[in-house]
Amino acid sequence: MATTHFGFENVDETDKARRVRGVFDSVAPKYDLMNDLMSGGLHRVWKAYTVMVANVQEGQRVLDIAGGTGDLALAFARKAGRSGQVVHTDINEAMLCTGRDRLLDAGVSLATTVCDAERLPFKDAHFDLVSVAFGLRNMTHKDAALKEMARVLKPQGKLLVLEFSQVAQPLRKAYDLYSFKVLPQLGRLVAGDAESYRYLAESIRMHPNQEELKALMKLNGFGHVDFHNMTGGVVALHVGIKCD
Repeated sequence: MATTHFGFENVDETDKARRVRGVFDSVAPKYDLMNDLMSGGLHRVWKAYTVMVANVQEGQRVLDIAGGTGDLALAFARKAGRSGQVVHTDINEAMLCTGRDRLLDAGVSLATTVCDAERLPFKDAHFDLVSVAFGLRNMTHKDAALKEMARVLKPQGKLLVLEFSQVAQPLRKAYDLYSFKVLPQLGRLVAGDAESYRYLAESIRMHPNQEELKALMKLNGFGHVDFHNMTGGVVALHVGIKCD
């Protein structure tokens, strides 16, 4: 039986996706509020920087994977304009429905699709840009997901991976205290769910660090990869350019 990690726990590979869905089913109603509280609003700055680096142009095609409540999809749609295409996807239906409702409230209607990043239902070389924000660490086979992202990108297309990463050494003790003591209690008080936020802290520690993710992207279809640390490495934005 093949196993993988679910936070610090080893689980059957076939069970991880179900358990991750359970986490996000639980947190979806309070997801945006918790993001603001957990990051002190910094997640908005991280996403704004991602949108700036994306540099989406009028008429381009964009795929937002693990798009959740739709922050990035909305920003990309405003850049791509009516002649462009933005597809908003997530493996979790509850998150996607929350995001779709938010987009509609903002007056934006996008193609919205429940799909697994490891098996994307899109044709080869279709998109100019693919983004995945705070979703890659939850995927069972990150290499397979990255290959799929490369497959659906046009040659020289751009992949943006915004993800929690390894913080700078001087911050690690305080960050661990916050992650494993404060964050679950915040989840319990605000969202009524401490365990999902304990999983969040554990999943960050199990995710490849900045250099490891850069190497993984290079192995799976991206010829040039850079990363940009933000907030002392709490998050990193990896930018990969698809090989010709």
